[in-house]
Amino acid sequence: MSDFVFLEYLKEKETKSGILLSDVSKHKPAKAKVLAAGPGRVDRFGNYIETKLKAGDVIVIDPFLPREVKVDDQEYLVIRESEVFAKLN
Repeated sequence: MSDFVFLEYLKEKETKSGILLSDVSKHKPAKAKVLAAGPGRVDRFGNYIETKLKAGDVIVIDPFLPREVKVDDQEYLVIRESEVFAKLN
């Protein structure tokens, strides 16, 4: 749990010529949707730091960083909140 965030990449985009491009294929930061987030973590000084992300948030991440996990035949991506580049409005 900690500050781990479960997410999924946002849907692929289609170019004007009809070719589907995934954000991951561009080798640039990718947009992802937060499905669930842990409550927070304790820092090295013993202070509790609450998670700022919540389900439904759209974030920008490094497409090569998330770990893939499989739960009940469903694949998810997992990343730590500190590894998120930005939260989009």
